[in-house]
Amino acid sequence: MKRARPTRTDPRVLIVGAGPTGLTAGVELARLGIIPRLIEKREMASGFSRAVGLLPASMEIFARSGTDAPILTEAIRFRGILFHRDARRVARIPLPDPPAPPPLLGLPQDRTEHHLAETFRRLGGAVDHATPLTGLRHADDGAIAEIDGQDHRFDHVIAADGVHSTARMALGLDFPGFDLDQDWSIADVEAPDWPDPGWFQGFLMDQGRIAVVVPLEAARFRIIADTPDALAALPVDMPVTRMHRAGRFTLSIRQMAQYTHGRVAFAGDAAHCHSPIGGRGMNIGIADAADLAARITQGDISGYHAARHPVAKRTIDLTEAARRRLTATGALSRMTITGALRMVALIPPLRRRLIRTLTDI
Repeated sequence: MKRARPTRTDPRVLIVGAGPTGLTAGVELARLGIIPRLIEKREMASGFSRAVGLLPASMEIFARSGTDAPILTEAIRFRGILFHRDARRVARIPLPDPPAPPPLLGLPQDRTEHHLAETFRRLGGAVDHATPLTGLRHADDGAIAEIDGQDHRFDHVIAADGVHSTARMALGLDFPGFDLDQDWSIADVEAPDWPDPGWFQGFLMDQGRIAVVVPLEAARFRIIADTPDALAALPVDMPVTRMHRAGRFTLSIRQMAQYTHGRVAFAGDAAHCHSPIGGRGMNIGIADAADLAARITQGDISGYHAARHPVAKRTIDLTEAARRRLTATGALSRMTITGALRMVALIPPLRRRLIRTLTDI
């Protein structure tokens, strides 16, 4: 794919953060004729698989640059969703079969980043690893970023540097919201003998405990639970042959009140974060990046906040409502959820509505 030739009037753009959001911004800008500078504080590309699911909207964005092709070759196509009450299956919700476009794909985030970085390089860009942002301030018609101990002027800065955004803190901006007073956990494992390996599986248990198993590769899975030990939280035995990663984390539910401050725009987790229920966080960041890149090339980012802030707000409201229902501790609440899931699985219109809710952003 040929890239448009940059002109002398092209804006100087800095992207802070080489996760999916920052890399998508870089790819989209390069595709549209602007080669940004993309800096990343990590010394090398991440080998961790954080986010997993890719929604149709993200694949449509990737198709513009050809990034979709290698992802489609490598990703797992989810076959459906299985819900359990403890170890007992209570609902089976299949996803559309081929030739319909896949509503949900599974791929470790580090592999998504890899393919985006390859496209960015093909279009003429490069990721500057081990290059942290150490300062940021506004300037007339631009911003001054401190990199490698020196000040550099840019016409636009895209802050895609995550929940603990250095760019946001450098400008003294708030990140209103709250953190849950509870440890959640994650495990990235290989389990070749896990049954129904192509299905997303959710387990609802007593005392508001939940666990989900998400396919990453043919025999590799992500487990997430609202307890300190994700693998131990499963009410069924998972025959693990290799543990790639395990850890704990705290859920933050936050959103910036304003996404643009002068010529600095915030995207992805730097602008909004929520629970992993629904698997939308990375996808919203990818959409943020594509929208922002298009506006920069058109010379006007004034509509970015109004376009993107409501999308994340709806997702935060949706995922928080779902989290509260799924982690409810009362027996009646658990029975109600179980009954609702059974009804959704049995009634096609309700099943289609659930799939749309899970996959539309």
